[in-house]
Parts: sequence; structure tokens; C-alpha cells
Amino acid sequence: MRNKIIYWIATAWLSLGMASTGIVQLIQMKEEADMFAHLGYPAYLLIILGVWKLLGVIAVLVPKYPLIKEWAYAGFFFTMSGAVFSHFAAGDGAKEYFGPVLLLVLTVASWYFRPADRKIISA
Repeated sequence: MRNKIIYWIATAWLSLGMASTGIVQLIQMKEEADMFAHLGYPAYLLIILGVWKLLGVIAVLVPKYPLIKEWAYAGFFFTMSGAVFSHFAAGDGAKEYFGPVLLLVLTVASWYFRPADRKIISA
């Protein structure tokens, strides 16, 4: 029961974080577009990341489809670890790390504590 509670809390916060940042990227909010430019990324990447984040949230939340969930978790992990390293490479301060690190921790927690029916069963 404890693991299930941890899973749902981590997954709820992860989903809210990914959905909100995905929407901000999809609508190309000025602050987000400025941050991407500061990091040296092209503006079109905002749309790509926004769409994939929203699709990843759907994949993580819907029942079944464990293989698709694994891909979504991997995508979240690569995206957030890439964000951390991008901020590092740009010489950004600690406050810029908070969001990506939090979402990275929530990704790992949600993945680790997911129930058996949301895992790939190996033969």
C-alpha cells in the first residue's frame, strides 16, 4: 500500500509538471522561448518537446501498454537530464536547476514505484 501511495503522488506531480511545461512549450510562451534561445536551442524544438511531453503524460496515466510507459519514462528522463546539463553548460544559477531536477526525481520515483500491472513482465 505504501508503494502505491508513493507511486500515485510522484506520478500525479510528474504528470502536472510535464503537462504544464508541455503546454507552455506548445504555446511558445515568451519566457520559455527566451530560455530556449539562451540555451542555444531552436524555437521549433519547443513544439516537439511540448507534444511529446503531453503524449508521455497520457502514456504514463492510462492503464495497460507497459512498453509505451517505459518509452515515456525514458523520454522524460532524457529530457530532464538534458535540461539539467543544458543549464550547466550555459552557466545558469541554481534556481534554473530546480524544475528539471525535481521532474527528474519524480520520473525516477514514479517509474520505480509503479505497480506490477504497469510494468513489462519478462518471461
